[in-house]
Parts: sequence; C-alpha cells; structure tokens
Amino acid sequence: MMMNVILLAHTPEPDALVAAAAKICYRDVTASELLKVEEEAPSRKLIAELFKSGHMSTFEHVSFTFAVDGLSRVASHQLVRHRLASFSQQSQRYVKMVSDPEAVIVPDSIKSNPEALKIFNEAVERSQQAYADLIKLGIAKEDARFILPHGHSTRLVMTMNARELHHFFGLRLCRRAQWEIQELARKMLALCREKAPILFEKAGPSCIFGSCHEARFCGQPYKDMEELLRVRNEELGVRSEK
Repeated sequence: MMMNVILLAHTPEPDALVAAAAKICYRDVTASELLKVEEEAPSRKLIAELFKSGHMSTFEHVSFTFAVDGLSRVASHQLVRHRLASFSQQSQRYVKMVSDPEAVIVPDSIKSNPEALKIFNEAVERSQQAYADLIKLGIAKEDARFILPHGHSTRLVMTMNARELHHFFGLRLCRRAQWEIQELARKMLALCREKAPILFEKAGPSCIFGSCHEARFCGQPYKDMEELLRVRNEELGVRSEK
C-alpha cells in the first residue's frame, strides 16, 4: 500500500504572516501596517534572521493540516510523540479492519526476501483470520484488534504549526530515523515548501545546514535539499487540496 499525504488546509500567506509577526517585535509599525505587501527579498531576509537567532515563536502563528493514508501503526506510534500537534486517527474500536493483505505495510527488507515475505504474509493471514473469527464469536472490535499486527495501516489527520514542523523535519528526515516516518516527513516537507518556500527553505536535518547533531553519525550526510527531496511528487503521492 502506497502512503498518500494530502495538505488539507494551511494558514493563508504563511511566509508573509511570519514576517508580519516579526515586524511587531522589531519595528515601530501599527497593526494596520503589518500585512502591507513587501518584496520577497525583505521577507526572506527577515525570516532568515529569525531562524538564525532562534526566534522561532513567530513561526507558531502558521499551521498546516495533513491527511495521511497508508501509514502503519508502527509509524503512527512514533508520530504521536510529537506532542505539540493535534491528531485525529482512525479508531480500531469503531472501524472494522478489513481482512486484506494489502492493509498491512510490508517493509522493503521483507519484500526483497522471498522466504521472509512468505513468513510475513502467512503471519498476516493468520492474524487477520483470527480477528475475523473473534468478531464472528461476538467479541467487540476493541478487543479483537489486540490480535492485529503493528504493521496494519491506519488513517489520520494532523495539524502542526511551522515551529513544530521544523523540529519534526529536523528529527525525522535524518537518515537514522525509521524509513517509514522519513517517507512521511519528506512528503510533508514537499507540500510545505510548495505553500511556504521561504519559511521552509532551511527545514530538514542538521547535516544539510551545518554539522550533524546526532550522537551516532550515519556517515551519509545529505549534500543538499535537492538530494533529500529527489523523488518525484507523482511517485510519492503528494498533492495539495488547496
């Protein structure tokens, strides 16, 4: 199953809004003057200064809401550790899970190994059959779900502000992050850069913008943002609703 990420909504004119919030801190301007149209260069310079100085509170005025399909519960358990975000996730208490092998995310390491894939698929089939049998016996979905694999796909809607997104991208686009949440973060960043190119110009792992902050260095730092995002949007299933 391919992961699909859609940008449902976002704060209008995010680059301009963050720049406007910064003006109130550093310039003698009135409220009515904040959103006067500027050339791109002044906004880019101001946002770059904010990022460099660590004045990220202004980024919190902008938020992005995503819908995600085809993410495993392995990855969603990592995702909800980002507490400065809002999540609405498909409930296995109320939604009956389908008995379909495609409903379970299969890692590439298993896909590429025929013997491992056979073991994996047989285990998935047994767990899904056990789930269906428990439901037939009258066991509530909230209890029958205990037999389902962690790799079962889920759906969710999440909202993060731009400051938390920078934190998220810094951690989850590192090569040492789990492969699935890396894929999610890459798709999200592509969508964010489309709507706020200045705001997310320097979003990503620390190796792109200086030196690695990880205690255990991966040994394969990204050369630049182009290398990080070198996957076509069509292949990623990235698209925006607005």
